[in-house]
Amino acid sequence: MPNSRRDGMGAPAHTLRLVLGDQLNPGHSWWQHVDPEVVYVLMEVRQETDYVLHHAQKILAIFAAMRDFARQLRAAGHRVRYVALDNASNRQSITDNLAALAAHHGARNVQWQQPDEWRLDAQLQAWAASPSQALNCEAVDSEHFLSTRDELATLMRGRPQWLMEHFYRHMRRRHQLLLDARGEPEGGQWNYDHDNRKPWPGTPPEPADWRPQHDHSALWEMLQAAGVASFGSPQAFAFRWPLNRAEALACLDAFLGTALPHFGDYEDAMASQAPRLFHSLLSFALNVKMLHPLEVLQRAEAAWRAGLAPLAAVEGFVRQILGWREYVRGIYWAHMPGYETRNALEHHQALPSWFWSGQTRMRCLHLAITQSLQTAHAHHIQRLMVIGNFALLAGLDPQALHRWYLGVYIDAFEWVELPNTLGMSQRADGGIIATKPYVSSGAYLQRMGDYCQGCAYDYRQKTGARACPFNALYWDFFARHAPALEDNHRLAMVYRQWRKMPQYQQTALRDQAQQLRERLETL
Repeated sequence: MPNSRRDGMGAPAHTLRLVLGDQLNPGHSWWQHVDPEVVYVLMEVRQETDYVLHHAQKILAIFAAMRDFARQLRAAGHRVRYVALDNASNRQSITDNLAALAAHHGARNVQWQQPDEWRLDAQLQAWAASPSQALNCEAVDSEHFLSTRDELATLMRGRPQWLMEHFYRHMRRRHQLLLDARGEPEGGQWNYDHDNRKPWPGTPPEPADWRPQHDHSALWEMLQAAGVASFGSPQAFAFRWPLNRAEALACLDAFLGTALPHFGDYEDAMASQAPRLFHSLLSFALNVKMLHPLEVLQRAEAAWRAGLAPLAAVEGFVRQILGWREYVRGIYWAHMPGYETRNALEHHQALPSWFWSGQTRMRCLHLAITQSLQTAHAHHIQRLMVIGNFALLAGLDPQALHRWYLGVYIDAFEWVELPNTLGMSQRADGGIIATKPYVSSGAYLQRMGDYCQGCAYDYRQKTGARACPFNALYWDFFARHAPALEDNHRLAMVYRQWRKMPQYQQTALRDQAQQLRERLETL
């Protein structure tokens, strides 16, 4: 537990300032001045460890980074009250702890940076608005994002569909990224996605893992002693996620120098012996705000202008952060609350138990889920086109899948995970985000990597004992959901192919899919 004397436990203060575990931004304006009557509060609470079952590495990463951030603040002269999880006075609730600390310090003011998750924002607002609340409560901006919460909704007002591409171009112009002197996109195109879909041939080699290594075994022992439930491998003795901004910047430098040049070509590729390939692995550092998105984007643009990375690679990276990351946040705030309960396709199948073990004979799912359980990370194609693809085709419950994604991935916070899972991956939002379902048969998975090699199933077979489950489930998905999907112009070819099939072939595929759904546990 942090030294209580250094935390200024007995001294009065006029203001408490709450710092949440995903607000570890040393560049925030709060830190520009040292005020001895302001106490910064960071807390480890069961409220946050327990609202969903989390991967062990996610809990370790956030708590370890919070503790290091508190150390940095103290070193800079700020007063910090750090409430450890095993502190006897910890009420295990953010608002209950704030009330107790305000009374303890005699503070009349409580401030917080706007939370990025709706549940926390609602909790703090309700607490502030309570009739019995005598404290002066104020929320300030986190000073992190490149668009406001309601900017997407304002920009898209009156449009039938909120296309990310329209928002992305707006953001490129607003922040003057990858534009020429006339304000037009560099290279003459806004989007180079078609250039970024190559399978990885084995060369160039995957860079060495540039992330730092930490021993969080003592913190892990505390979590276990406290009875905090988790899943996945803790890797506490050889932990590979950054602890602070300095380490995150070193990771950014390494990515720009060794991986960005090849990121674009192979951003959709899957390789069993190279799970990281050329991905940045910066999403955790970005989402807990160790790094600011604009500095990351400007550094990537500078690499292209210096001739160190091709335009297609840099544009693809910029689109992920400036476009998609900001876009899904806008979707989240425009549609919460209520978005989290949507299930437009009425899928209710329970998740198979192998989501928590990786023990399935489908090699693609075995590899993607095992990697997720071991490292708390998987890249976007593994999440979308392997795990999410199967979940959608099999009719798995999107809310259960949402909780699994939110828990398993180290970079998953609800504002970014929920629209990606319920919207982009599972189409549970009825098409608010995606213009079509993101599903495929086994052929796509075989084309994008080596995941099909050595599989118990054959990606070429559609029916029979060795047929790849993706194949029959793919056609059955479109047959089952024809009333909702057949008028979608992007699916016209799919339905033409389906209708050209002889009746016996359609029946065989649908019977195979039904049998697969009835024995998901044994696949």
